[in-house]
Amino acid sequence: QVQLVESGGGLVRPGGSLRLSCAASRSIFSFWVLAWYRQAPGKQRELVAQITKIGTTNYVDSVKGRFTISRDNAKDTVDLQMNSLKPEDTAVYYCNGRWGTIARDYWGQGTQVTVSS
Repeated sequence: QVQLVESGGGLVRPGGSLRLSCAASRSIFSFWVLAWYRQAPGKQRELVAQITKIGTTNYVDSVKGRFTISRDNAKDTVDLQMNSLKPEDTAVYYCNGRWGTIARDYWGQGTQVTVSS
């Protein structure tokens, strides 16, 4: 089994920064893909950023240049550094990991990010 636990959400003013962290119960480098998704009220869950086993990263256009996804080998975490936050970044952010021989998806419980003045 795999567990993913997010932390780091909260309330921040527009233009501010937050760092989300997702702790995995398995070695972070054993995942095929690690990703952050978000879901705003009334909207579908969307992929925000992902990092593959070999380190390739991808971002949704709306966060390019502002968000950075990274892995911490020592802590077995995947982090999302969010800068220049905007009110439209407000959502519940979920950590996702694809793991195992059948590449099953695992999800964290989510962490709320609210960007408001």
